[in-house]
Parts: sequence; structure tokens; C-alpha cells
Amino acid sequence: MNQKTTDKQIMTGNEAIARGAYEAGLVFASAYPGTPSTEILENLAKYKSELYCEWAPNEKVALEAAIGASIAGVRSLAAMKHVGVNVAADPLFTFAYTGVTGGCVLVSADDPGMHSSQNEQDNRNYATAARVLMLEPSDSSEAKEFTKLAFQLSEEFDTPVMLRVTTRVCHSKSLVELSGREEREPIAYERNIAKYVATPANGKKLRRNLVDRLKAMEEYSNRAEINKAEYNGSEVGVISAGVAYQYAKEVFGEDASYLKLGMTYPMPMELVKEFAGKVKTLYVIEEMDPYMENHLKAAGIACIGKELIPEYDELNPDIVRSAIFGTEREVFKSDAQAVVRPPTLCAGCPHRGFFYALKNKKNVMVTGDIGCYTLGSAPPLSTIDTCFCMGGSISAGHGAAVAFRQTGRDMKTVAVIGDSTFFHSGITSLMDVVYNKGNCVTVILDNRTTGMTGHQENPGTGQTLMGEPAVEADIPLLCKAIGIKDENIYLINPLDLRETHKALNQALAKDEPTVIIAAWPCAIKKFSEGDKARFDLSPKKCIIDQEKCVKCKACVRTGCPAILSGERILIQQESCTGCSVCKQACPFEAISFVDGSVGR
Repeated sequence: MNQKTTDKQIMTGNEAIARGAYEAGLVFASAYPGTPSTEILENLAKYKSELYCEWAPNEKVALEAAIGASIAGVRSLAAMKHVGVNVAADPLFTFAYTGVTGGCVLVSADDPGMHSSQNEQDNRNYATAARVLMLEPSDSSEAKEFTKLAFQLSEEFDTPVMLRVTTRVCHSKSLVELSGREEREPIAYERNIAKYVATPANGKKLRRNLVDRLKAMEEYSNRAEINKAEYNGSEVGVISAGVAYQYAKEVFGEDASYLKLGMTYPMPMELVKEFAGKVKTLYVIEEMDPYMENHLKAAGIACIGKELIPEYDELNPDIVRSAIFGTEREVFKSDAQAVVRPPTLCAGCPHRGFFYALKNKKNVMVTGDIGCYTLGSAPPLSTIDTCFCMGGSISAGHGAAVAFRQTGRDMKTVAVIGDSTFFHSGITSLMDVVYNKGNCVTVILDNRTTGMTGHQENPGTGQTLMGEPAVEADIPLLCKAIGIKDENIYLINPLDLRETHKALNQALAKDEPTVIIAAWPCAIKKFSEGDKARFDLSPKKCIIDQEKCVKCKACVRTGCPAILSGERILIQQESCTGCSVCKQACPFEAISFVDGSVGR
């Protein structure tokens, strides 16, 4: 039954997307957490009494689950950051052929400027390549309304719909008008082998049908209300979409005319040509790739775009103003120098002890992965040598190890990967090492959470997104099932440097696959009952005896932000967790626990 409540709230774009999906009658949602998309599913969980949502092990699984829910006749959603679409691309391209039953929306949250990502790929190109309808909201209000529209268009045109947002839309706030939830009867399930079994014979027919659907979608795009022209004169026209439209409006003001595109694939070329014909000078303002600009120029429409507008990093009004007009706003300038605060592992982070121990190993290449522990590459630890993609550390480590062996070089490889990332895409990589008789040392840094994106649950935490108890994936058993021998699996406390050194030395000495599981909870997570039962998490603090301290800075070289180095070396008590890595690193025994106990 439909609720009749109406309200207005200030929301982030991610909150608004969740609200729009809720109002649209969403039944199933799945995602793998990744900034800037994470909060979409976290906010959907607030509506768990009326819909189902889950964290999936990876984005491919999330989209495949959403596809299954769609075929079963309900509205479904999968959300991910831009690089997650790379993982989900396999089912996406075929899903565009088959089409949907219940409406299905894929949220791609792009990250121009790489605020928290390893690249800034422009996923508008995915819509073109996969041939799926794409919407681009420019603020939170549109994020909610476009999400609702996306489900409607998905069912109307029998297509998955990509809702493409960017970091600024995801995380900025604006006023959103709320409506009630539209409860929808599920569509009756009917077997349809010709539609949903993508064999070559069926796929050829589906591909031809896709051409007709794309024509219908483009016709709609040319008349869609979310693609709208704002005429203020004939001298200057601006075509834009997403948050770049907001920047363009601020820079060009009320003297320019605008064509704001909310649906950018298929592009509304008739509408674009009509608008272009009414202005003398046409600008295309868009972040990253010349996506819209290329569509215009391919159609023979003269426009000014990336010859002025930067094609990398995110835009803002000042960048656009400088690029177009060569002017800058007057701003207050201070002679004060801002303190540079590079990102670092938190005080008490369990990864610090492991990296401190690993740093001392010779003739070792360390392949890294995506997570908090990527900061092991930063000074003073400077331990990680590579980082490409989720799950890539083990595969890269294996390849490098084979290369060293084949060319007779005395080098070993250590691959480091987090628990959530191991579940995401590390298991198959470890299987590759075992199957092909590699000798890479795999280190699973199990901090009992998905740390980098804000402490989301994963298959190893014992709890679901909706707060229900869950079976914990057993990492040692998984490794055994893959083929790692019992004697080659080392379960260690990474904050115990002696234990960590011993495990590393033993693993590096072997010429077969080994796994070190460095298990200790993230220092700043909310400890679960399972954490409390398994680990000694009693509060501790460390202090430096100034009479014993000789300022050798061994403790400083652990990289702990709780350690202050100046005229004296001090431990900031407000930040210290008593992890004791500094205590163990001190060669002069100048560091002890505040209560004087020996401990680690």
C-alpha cells in the first residue's frame, strides 16, 4: 500500500539514491562497498523492514544477484564505485542483450580526481560500450528522482539502466522532497529460455532486438523532460550534465543558454542539433573524457570542449572560469603554510607491526592490493612495491615469482591482501598459485572488517549488512581447501613482532605456496562479541621513559601517528592504543606500558 507522507530533508546524493530506490518499490539490492558509493547500501539498510539488501563478496556477484532478482520479477539495484564496474562488466554486457523483467538499476559512482581510487576512468563510456540507458543527476534532488525514473525506464525499454554519479554528487547535500513508497506486485515468473539463456543462437536474435530498443530509447531521450533547454540568448550556448552543469551555471551565469542533459545515453541528438542551431558559440562542459563532445563532433556539430577544459581531475567553477575566460576570482591569500598531513595507518593499526617486520626482509618484492594496508607503501614503512586492483596482489606476486625463478634471480615475492579483498577476488588468485606450483608468500591481513570504506561487514565478520548473525568464512579452511598444506599456513598476531618475523622467515625459506594470516581487529572498529572472545582487547597505553630514551627514533620509524618527535620523543596518550609495536622496536627498552606491565 502506498504511503502518502510528504516531507523535505537535506540529503547527500547517496542518501537520496537510497531513498529514491525505496520509494520506487525496490525489493532487492546488493553491493560491494567502495567510495564514493558505499553509503547507498548503508542507507538502504534503514528500510530493511520493507526491502532486502546485502553486501556481496564483489561487484560481479552483486550485479549477478540483482539480475537474478530482476528475472524473478522484482525491482533490483546493484551499486559500486567506478572500478567496480570493471569487475561487473561481464554480466552487464550480456544483460543489456537479454533485458529485464523487474526494473534493474546499476549505480556507477565515478571518482574524478581520484580522491580514493587508483584511477579516474569515465564510466559513461561503459554505457556506450554495453548499450545500456544512462542517467546523470546533478544534485541530491535529481539523484532521488532519477533513481525512481531509472526503474520506470528499465521496465519500459526492457533494459538495465546505469545511474552514473560522481563523488561530488554522492557526498554533497541539497534539499530533497520525500514521497511515500510505491508498493508493486511482483511480476509473475515465466521461463523464457530464448530471452535469458545467452547462447550464440539466442544472442544473435537478442543483439538485433537491442538495436530496435536503442532506437526507441533515443526517441525517448529527445523528448524526455530531464533533457531540457534553457534559452537566455543566442550568443553562447552550453551543453552539460551532472555536477558539471552546476559549475557551468555558476561560471556563465544568466547570459548563456543551457542544454542540461539528464539522459546521456542514448544521446538526444535531435535535441542537441536543435539547441546548437540556436546559438553562435557552443561549449561542452564535462568532467574527464570528451564523452558528449565526441558525440557532437561525430554528428558534425561544431563545439568547444577539451581544447580548453581539462580532461583529467575533477572540475570546479574556478577551473572552468579560468579555462574559458582566463580569469580568476579574487580570494583571500594567507602567508601561513598549511601543515601537510599525508594519510597514514591509524595508531594501533594491526598492519603496522606486520609491515615493520616485513620492511627488514632482503631480496623481497612486495605486491600490494586495495585497502587501508596500501598505506604500507608510504614512508616511513615504504614496504609495498605495487598496487593495481582488487585481488591483484596475489596474481601479480605469482607472476613476479615465476619471472624471478625463470631468469635465475634470487628474489622472493610476498603478496599482501586484506580479508575483505581476499573474499572479493583473492581466492581465485591463490588457487592459481597452488595450481601452478608457485612459491609466492601470500599474507592475508585479517582486520575483521572492510576497513578503508568505513567498517562494513564482509563474509568473515559474522554479521550481515542488515545486522543479522551470519556464518563466518573460515580463512584457514579456505586456504586448505584450495590446496595449501597445513604446515604452510601460519596464523599470527601481527602486533607481535617476534612471532611475525618468525612466520615470515619460515615462509620465505620454503619453495612452495605459503599463507600467513595476520589476524587482529582494526583498532578503530566497534569490536564484535566474536572479536572480544578471540582477542585480548583490554585497554592499554604506552609511555616513554625519557631517562632511557636516546632519541634513536626506532619508534618513530614505525610510522605511528601517536608518536611525536621533537626535542623529546613522546607518545600522545589520547591516540595510543597500547599495540606495543613501538615498545618492541625500541632497542633500549625505553618504552613500557603505563601500568608498568611487561606485556608484548
